[in-house]
Amino acid sequence: MVGPTVQFETTWDTRIWRIVGAPLVMPTTDGPLHGETVAVKDVFGVAGVAIGAGLRDFLAEMVPEPDHAAAVHTLLDAGASVTGVAQTDAFAYSITGTSNDYGTPMNLAAPGRIPGGSSSGPSAAVAHGDATIGLGTDTAGSIRVPAAYQKLWGLRTTHGAVGTAGMVPLAPSFDTVGWITRDGDTLARVVDAALAARSTIEEPAPVVLDPTLLAAADDEVADEIMRYADLFDADHISIGLDLDDCRETFNTVQAYEAWQSHGNWVTKHPTALPADIAARFAIGRAISTSDYVAARHRAHGIAARLRSAVGSRVLLLPTATTIPAPTDADYDALRCARETTLQLTCLASIGGLPAVTFPSSRPGLPIGICLVGAPHTDRSLVRLARRCADGEG
Repeated sequence: MVGPTVQFETTWDTRIWRIVGAPLVMPTTDGPLHGETVAVKDVFGVAGVAIGAGLRDFLAEMVPEPDHAAAVHTLLDAGASVTGVAQTDAFAYSITGTSNDYGTPMNLAAPGRIPGGSSSGPSAAVAHGDATIGLGTDTAGSIRVPAAYQKLWGLRTTHGAVGTAGMVPLAPSFDTVGWITRDGDTLARVVDAALAARSTIEEPAPVVLDPTLLAAADDEVADEIMRYADLFDADHISIGLDLDDCRETFNTVQAYEAWQSHGNWVTKHPTALPADIAARFAIGRAISTSDYVAARHRAHGIAARLRSAVGSRVLLLPTATTIPAPTDADYDALRCARETTLQLTCLASIGGLPAVTFPSSRPGLPIGICLVGAPHTDRSLVRLARRCADGEG
């Protein structure tokens, strides 16, 4: 595979971009995404460019990729060009957008507040108008949270719907590929181009809400979800899940698999990671295989219960439990917001389900509205979100 042949630009915001071209990679066809531009999260292979995964030390040891990652190929083959490689939290193991070696991207939707991560670079590139599509990953909410914090649209795809070849893993049981855009029309076009063979368009599904899922959310977020529940005429259901148990089960599986993915490198570079991410890897190192197997068993049970309770319907819930925290928030405030948000984002992750987030129409600080659907209903889910955003309910 021939690498980029253009000259790299150096005048772009390095908190958002690691490498930018003009463009970096041309499309391979004049497909349905002709004219669209992509910010690629720095965990995907781009031919001729080394992967940095949010860490200078990691980048220094990598060699240029021989080929594009499968998810990059998909967009190029649909007619989009790659503008550049955008920043990410270290090893994509955060949802704050502050844990990398390059600085925190500015959140245009909420100046002075965190942008959300780990797809912080692609989301900020889209928000700033530098690209029309952000190609990201979502393990624990890494597409959904930055999209919500920056008043963008984002889709976590059904687990396995988009190939992960050529992508740096974090926790393969939950890792998915997805996209961030400024509007629902663009997201729908991307989903159609990328998932036409893997996701059917079904009749609109009824929307349901489990009020207990709002308990962890701040009042202003919960109130906004209830407003959308009225717009959707959502029925109330009870999924019957212990959210603390769901989060802890998810955290155990994620941390163990993250250590399996990167533990050798972390051991050889004990001071390379930001403190918060280093602490998560330390937890993963201490998890025994038997505890991991037990957590995987619990996760299968949670997934089965969630899928059974939701069925062919669509679950409405907050994308994040809080508005984005100030960039100078202390560690405990960020940790609390992360833990409560993970109670909700981990549900789609454990279930392997698609989840779309779109911004509340109410003026003010960002609140993300999330819809979770049955497996491989990604395209229908985006269409439902678009109808709601257009005021059709």
